Amino acid sequence: MSFSIAPGESVILLGPNGAGKTTLFSLICGLFSARTGAIAIAGRDLRREGADALAPLGIVFQAQTLDLDLTVRQNLRYFCALRGMRRTEADQRITEELTRFEMANRLDEKVRALNGGHRRRVEIARALLHRPQLLLLDEPTVGLDIPTRRDLIAHLHARSGVDGPALLWATHLIDEVAQTDRVIVLHKGAIVGDGRPAELAALAGTANLETAFHRLTCDRGSAK
Repeated sequence: MSFSIAPGESVILLGPNGAGKTTLFSLICGLFSARTGAIAIAGRDLRREGADALAPLGIVFQAQTLDLDLTVRQNLRYFCALRGMRRTEADQRITEELTRFEMANRLDEKVRALNGGHRRRVEIARALLHRPQLLLLDEPTVGLDIPTRRDLIAHLHARSGVDGPALLWATHLIDEVAQTDRVIVLHKGAIVGDGRPAELAALAGTANLETAFHRLTCDRGSAK
């Protein structure tokens, strides 16, 4: 497969379970080593530059990665310290990001006391603290209730754009896609569609993205 993402672009990586979304993310993050091909992040070649190439990247994994026994502030300060930020700058950015997520009043609560939606907000805020150019989101709404999912989806779409990071957002849920998103449909490790929802519907000869997704990802020659 081959694709690129423009600055500020919102890209949904849409595919059924097992399509290769998490594997692709693991390659981009350097957790897996690609035997062939090339991956570049903001012009930095991952194979040549290693960890330095990951600097422009923000990552939110599907699995939770916060320390439950630390407070929200301690978790975020630790991340900032790893990024080499001074304490004053770190605290300012932490307050800014948590305020956007309406979480500033939870700074000194232990993560263990937060519900799943609030923990996810903290993880996304953490991924944005160093002002990444590209934010990777691996199924970020899994396990959240419908109102929390809706709020999180709206917030993430609002953050992308000219002044925000580009998004590469892996999901299998059609309702997370906005009409303005670019959608890359992944099936069995290959790209089978790339375009706006209306363009993909036209490509598949269907009335909407949901039906197009089914048609593009069903096995060729199957009875589905």
